[in-house]
Amino acid sequence: MDSLPLGSSGLRCSALGLGCMGMSEFYGPSDDARSLATLEAAVEQGITLFDTADMYGAGHNETLLGGFLKGRRDKVVLATKFAIVRPTAAYARTIDNSPAYVRSACEASLRRLGIDTIDLYYVHRRNPQTPLEDTLGALAELKAEGKIRAVGLSEVSAQTLRAAHAILPIAAVQSEYSLWTRDAEAEVLTTCAELGITFVAYSPLGRAALTGAITPTTLAEGDFRRAMPRFGAEAWAVNRPLVEALGDFASARGATPAQVALAWLLGRPQPLVPIFGTRSPERLRENIGAAALRLSADDRATLDALFPPGIAQGTRYTEEGMKNLDV
Repeated sequence: MDSLPLGSSGLRCSALGLGCMGMSEFYGPSDDARSLATLEAAVEQGITLFDTADMYGAGHNETLLGGFLKGRRDKVVLATKFAIVRPTAAYARTIDNSPAYVRSACEASLRRLGIDTIDLYYVHRRNPQTPLEDTLGALAELKAEGKIRAVGLSEVSAQTLRAAHAILPIAAVQSEYSLWTRDAEAEVLTTCAELGITFVAYSPLGRAALTGAITPTTLAEGDFRRAMPRFGAEAWAVNRPLVEALGDFASARGATPAQVALAWLLGRPQPLVPIFGTRSPERLRENIGAAALRLSADDRATLDALFPPGIAQGTRYTEEGMKNLDV
């Protein structure tokens, strides 16, 4: 698998990364043994970027990865995040960017992961009440101490990105980006390209909707997609034909919808790393097949016409989630 630089940090990672959130929370029941098998398969297939956060499963996700990393630390570029504080298992949260919290969160993540240094440490969400200089100053201290190697931001505006990068080099920006979520194209992608910052696309398969393998009625109890507007009955009546059209497009080219959706992202000219989530070694191997799929200019034009920006019905988060985006 090809590798890409993470900004100017000196780190490099695989062209596809693995998002580990669903191994602990949000997408219904999970199984640690199967998750560990998926992590093992990812390493075997050449994936080096593993993405987690302290709030996934209230620390469970980092602990799971920490166990897996023993004896494999040199094979993984480990990214984790801080800032979202959930005092209970509920979705409601607060955002803490204070210097004291930056340090305490980092120390806690290092303990759960069982490592000395986090490769890429993201500000998961921005709290505009805390000056960027304060948050980034604390991150600069952690970097000087060798506790983190590079700094990233998640779901920030182009304006915030420029301001932050002027204070401290930003290696990566992580935001939702897929065929049916193209908000980043307005400004953030071009700003990343201009500043030499790698863009990391999470939910590149539309939270599995673009795979054609799920529908709102097949989601398990407790799956947080049940509450997401894009999966509501009215929205799905509009969104289902989009998914079906992608399935027809992929079938005509001897590929799966997931492979086409990932290949569409991999074909962009700037450094961009899609991080798909899965708990299945079989699905992981299918998704990695996207790295060998080459879409022609006509293919890309067809997909762009099928999925113009704003085509998907429904917001991508609930009202609680949307209010935490820096747009």
